[in-house]
Amino acid sequence: MKFKGYAYINTIGCQMNVYDSEKLALILNYNGYRQTRDMDQADIVICNTCSIRHKAEEKAFSFLGRFARIKKKKPDIIIVMAGCVAQQEGKKAFKRVHHLDIVLGTQAFSRFGKHIDAVKAGKNRIVDIEDSEKLYEIMPAVLESDAAESTILEHGTLNFKENKISRFVTIMQGCENFCTYCVVPYVRGKERSRNPESIIKEISLLAKSGVKEINLLGQNVNSYGQLEGQISFAELLVQVSKIRGIQRIRFATSHPKDLSMDLIHAIRDLDKVCNHLHLPVQSGSDKILKKMNRGYSRQTYIKRIFDLKKQCPEIGVSTDIIVGFPSETRDDFSETMDLLREIKFDSIFAFAYSNRSSAPASKFSHQVDEKEKLDRLNKLLELQEHYTKQKNLELIGKTLEILVEGQSVRKHNGFKKNHKNMEQMTGRSACNKIVHFPSESAKIGDLIKIQIKNAYPHSLWGYPAGALN
Repeated sequence: MKFKGYAYINTIGCQMNVYDSEKLALILNYNGYRQTRDMDQADIVICNTCSIRHKAEEKAFSFLGRFARIKKKKPDIIIVMAGCVAQQEGKKAFKRVHHLDIVLGTQAFSRFGKHIDAVKAGKNRIVDIEDSEKLYEIMPAVLESDAAESTILEHGTLNFKENKISRFVTIMQGCENFCTYCVVPYVRGKERSRNPESIIKEISLLAKSGVKEINLLGQNVNSYGQLEGQISFAELLVQVSKIRGIQRIRFATSHPKDLSMDLIHAIRDLDKVCNHLHLPVQSGSDKILKKMNRGYSRQTYIKRIFDLKKQCPEIGVSTDIIVGFPSETRDDFSETMDLLREIKFDSIFAFAYSNRSSAPASKFSHQVDEKEKLDRLNKLLELQEHYTKQKNLELIGKTLEILVEGQSVRKHNGFKKNHKNMEQMTGRSACNKIVHFPSESAKIGDLIKIQIKNAYPHSLWGYPAGALN
């Protein structure tokens, strides 16, 4: 494909958005555009957006707003809003960003190249938020392009990140759960699973490029393949674990109502599947769980965790929690605090409830006061901080296998560069603990056994097993 110019992609949001940005980069590459990290060099600027929280949405509009003056000086530059906010706002996006050229929804990626050509031909204010009948499998299709394949084999991705060791791969899109606080079913569409052969093909190419760790993504990976009658998620893990070069497999997100014993056994039995599970609970109150439309009770969730830890005693478990959901009383919040005390998660991602206009919960009565939300959130985080540190302290003296991710940005207080080649490195254990350690020879992508000597609230410090400390 003849070179047409440079593209700059700004990604806001979750891991799926990171993956979608890589899809956009591949499409642009296929259509003659190379990616740049220099906005001033760009002929196309894309903001791949997230609408899960109001702050992320405003961040997208703020970024795109900066290009009003640039558009006047450089009228041929193409400005694109892509992703969830684009899907949500449609043509309303032009009211806030007058200089936008394309609003590209979550299911419109297959038509992106056509829209770029239309803008270059003189068409403006293109909006595409139409559904697609089929799941767009851009990665395997475009990877047949020699240019795209050679770029990925050189860089591990078209995003040119320094660390190409770990990569996201989306295995499905959309959601059928319709949790009342969530906009995903409205901006991502119905649940659809990718063909397993295309997933394996994509991961195999990434493995050839030097990728060692794969993160499989979906709104509910546990239900992978069910609607299409394909293989189960546990069976997909078996297939991925056979790919030569891949040393670790992670996945997110799991829904508690669909956590099967087959999946628990896969975590237990497949050496490459990391000993960690992120299982969002959202609340410890049955009343709130029902209002959230989560599809399980508090006791069901606890049983799932019990089954998991019985089969995988050393597993790390993390979760998501929303505080201040409409009608959440102090007693409801106390039940969530009690759940933390009972399960003792390794870590949590906790948020104060945020109204999203397209989610049903925004119309619920008895909205919780903002100050009360923040007070509850702080209490929750304070309690979890205790358990996270306790879990880390329990690892002192143990030896963990670490996948080296690179040099550590923050230097440990006890680090002494006793050799000119000694560097402080960082990596992650199978149970998802961040570990810093000194080494003369460790390289990105190495698997190294580290004996843990010190524990901190959010990380560990140790030495390569057998080394002098």
